[in-house]
Amino acid sequence: MSRFIALIVAALTSGAGTSRNVHPEASTARDVRLIGRWDITITTPTGSAPSWLEIDSSGREALVGRIVGIVGSVRPISEIIVEGDSLRFAVPRQWEEGNGELRVVGRLQGDRLVGRMTFPDNTTLNWQGVRAPRLERPRAPVWRAPIRLLNQTNLNGWEPMGSTNQWLVSNGVLSSPRSGVNLRTSRTFGDFKLHIEFRYPKGSNSGVYLRGRHELQIEDDYGRDPDSHRFSGIYGFISPSEIAARPAGQWQTYDIALVGRMVTVIANGKMVICNQEIPGITGGALDSNEGEPGPLYLQGDHGPIEYRNIVITPAR
Repeated sequence: MSRFIALIVAALTSGAGTSRNVHPEASTARDVRLIGRWDITITTPTGSAPSWLEIDSSGREALVGRIVGIVGSVRPISEIIVEGDSLRFAVPRQWEEGNGELRVVGRLQGDRLVGRMTFPDNTTLNWQGVRAPRLERPRAPVWRAPIRLLNQTNLNGWEPMGSTNQWLVSNGVLSSPRSGVNLRTSRTFGDFKLHIEFRYPKGSNSGVYLRGRHELQIEDDYGRDPDSHRFSGIYGFISPSEIAARPAGQWQTYDIALVGRMVTVIANGKMVICNQEIPGITGGALDSNEGEPGPLYLQGDHGPIEYRNIVITPAR
């Protein structure tokens, strides 16, 4: 009996030793140039789609991270397996079609990351990533004259993001009476201050995309606890300090300052985000070119919404 137990102990010890050595060997040989934030462009049959990846160290050897796919919010990566300059990982599906995982492989190629993403429906697409810019401004912004982005009668200065447009303007109110296409400004902006007023019916949902890449959530969340996916949060990244929403059916306001990556949000007169960093793009972004100016874009595919008094003050 004692010999039998000894054999079991030896087998278990041998197995445990093998298990311990699988991932550390790969991690020990990791290329530290992988660490950081990456703005990703995915090549699809209909054009380019944006994504974002952050890779960080955890302890002496492990790599962990976060990823934003084409849709949805940022997802944690519990373990990134690295062999030299190559990586692979998988995360659970979020809003994608299919029942599998989102699986990613990549490799350094010069100063870029290149690789393949296999989506939960088993579609595989190529992608490439570039280092995300820091977006640090050398000095405080000097503000230009405010610009009213909305007139009283029509959509001049705005572009529907689809062939069938449901947006209309009447008496200075921009409305999307039903779910349909999103809407963006023809002009693009770098750093800016923005005042915007909005109203939604009970249960509705919209969003304001800053530079077309970072969604500031609009949702019927009156009385709920703060969360990055709820009213006045930067979707998936930054939670407001409180939910300052009014009940559905009332006009509400956001006053926003975006300087580089740093954002401040005042919701209905209460500061709920104070000069916090937006790490990367959110799902639904127009592109991942974070270093470039971008439009203001309004979400119109999640329910009825109205906007008015949209005033932007660009920085020099």
